[in-house]
Amino acid sequence: MKHKLFIVGILALTLMSCQKNTTTDSKTISPEELKDKIAGGWAGKMIGVTYGAPTEFKALSKTFEDSIKWIPADIKGSMWQDDIYVQLTFMETMDQYGIDAPAKKFQELLAKAGYQLWHANMQARKNYFDSIFPPQSGSPEYSMHADDIDFQIESDYLGFMCPGMPQTATKMADKIGHIMNYGDGVYGGIFVAALYCEAFFESDIPTLVNKAIQSLPEKSAYYNIIQDVIDYHKLYPNDWRAAWNELEVKWGKKDICGAGLDFNIDATLNGAYIAMGLLYGNGDPMKTLEVSTRCGQDSDCNPSNAMAVLGVIKGFSGLPQEMQEGVNAVGDSLFIHTTYSFNSAVNRTYEYALELIQKEGGKVTDKEISIKVQQPQPLPLEISFPNTKFERIISVFDDKEWKFTGDWKAHEITTWQKKIEKQAMVSGKAGDTAELKFTGTGISIEGNWYKDGGKADVFVDGKLHRTIDTYYFYANQEHTTSIWHVMNLQPGEHTVKLVVKGEKRPEATGMNVYITKAFVFTTASAQ
Repeated sequence: MKHKLFIVGILALTLMSCQKNTTTDSKTISPEELKDKIAGGWAGKMIGVTYGAPTEFKALSKTFEDSIKWIPADIKGSMWQDDIYVQLTFMETMDQYGIDAPAKKFQELLAKAGYQLWHANMQARKNYFDSIFPPQSGSPEYSMHADDIDFQIESDYLGFMCPGMPQTATKMADKIGHIMNYGDGVYGGIFVAALYCEAFFESDIPTLVNKAIQSLPEKSAYYNIIQDVIDYHKLYPNDWRAAWNELEVKWGKKDICGAGLDFNIDATLNGAYIAMGLLYGNGDPMKTLEVSTRCGQDSDCNPSNAMAVLGVIKGFSGLPQEMQEGVNAVGDSLFIHTTYSFNSAVNRTYEYALELIQKEGGKVTDKEISIKVQQPQPLPLEISFPNTKFERIISVFDDKEWKFTGDWKAHEITTWQKKIEKQAMVSGKAGDTAELKFTGTGISIEGNWYKDGGKADVFVDGKLHRTIDTYYFYANQEHTTSIWHVMNLQPGEHTVKLVVKGEKRPEATGMNVYITKAFVFTTASAQ
């Protein structure tokens, strides 16, 4: 008996030793190769975003079939792309406050940056000025954009500076991603970063994609859509359009932000198009760019991510010569709203990579860099809007549905066609109310964030849910968006009442509250 126990003990120690070696396996790379691969990643971003830029959101719920005209000289357009300058704001945060700066500092510099933002990033900015900080700022409670693509298109730098270290990238992504996103929105950034982490030491595309999804919770929608792409690629190895059709049928309408529209800004579907480009491109730069672009939707961001993965695999020196020349031509030009150029971004990312490598137990010398390679470790599962399905839109001018009391007036705008049309109902008088009864489990009231926006109390079934502030005036960007929402109500009939407070923050020029429509949601069966 003692002999058997001894053998079992030895086996257990052997298994533990094997597991330990698996998680701390070291790989070596020369300083020159590491820097070349980082440069390839940044260059891939610049190439891909300019390749797809003319097609962005021109193919909605369909593939893009027009001609794509791109020449390497077009790479200069990357100097003005938010796919690049937003994440460089995060790098500048690290420069000022250190690599371990708190999430609130990253949110602050994003909020105070002098450029326009959209979707989840814009909500994160609004939340900052409303004193809603990470991780709440990206949560579905405070953002209808929780699953949007934003973090997915600006997490590249995390992967570039974490070669072979997906756990480190995931930890950093957990902090940064929750500034503007949650659940699948965060997982999109993790997936992209993980692709780069693995690409430093893995060149086989199917293996690379399979490794990257191991950084995602298996029960997440994001994991499952990428697994679907993998499966469809096996089923239709030479027909990406057949795979695209399968994805569209199953996933094309999964988008809370774009509910009721063909427009889809959800991280999951657009992330699937990154994987499509990689798998069907099979390492060929132009084919990768074409497939990820022709899949449609956010078709500058997706080829940007896909091409950056190839950039890391091949290194800058391994990219086609004309692409290298196109990047080098603007290598010292500054990306707008930043202090960074391509060359300085590569140098700084390399420095951060060396810092993180050593922090995680690796060694750095002038001739060789030894990296303790990490196995993927997913975050706990988060689901932003569980089993939520769009039901219908109720226009504010539908007097059979909405009930207004007080001094509400129609707000008129001049369209780009020079037509004057009613756009919203507006009131700034304290005590004025707007009431809507609906049947469902969730609702979003849409309205305007304007510089004369004021405050309102919102009641659900007679109980105060939240006080909202509709003031927004930043970088000359006013916006029509969700001004309030609630989800996960009990199925059935509910009443929402908005009560104008006649109050404003000091910088607002008025106390008006604008309402345009309501989106009603119900509970659906799980995916």
